Amino acid sequence: MNMQAMLKQAQALQKDMMKVKDEIDKTEFVGESSFVKVTLYGTREAKSVEINSDSLDKDDVEALQDMLVIAINEANKKIDKETESKMGKFGNIPGLF
Repeated sequence: MNMQAMLKQAQALQKDMMKVKDEIDKTEFVGESSFVKVTLYGTREAKSVEINSDSLDKDDVEALQDMLVIAINEANKKIDKETESKMGKFGNIPGLF
């Protein structure tokens, strides 16, 4: 395989990878824990936080903080899983994403 063909193949691979990454970035991931629901984009930017106040004791702020952390971490794990699922086919290229 000549150098020009390898370069063309690498550019096509890069284009495919960027397309998949863009798809993941635009996907919404939801993490839930008890009375908290957090929605993040694949970029890990928070879209929304929903709190079911019907089941929340007003004095239980510490528990609410813990539930937010759990819900955000769950959403981040879903992003990691989706990224690995879709980007894994490109191999492990350190520092790419």
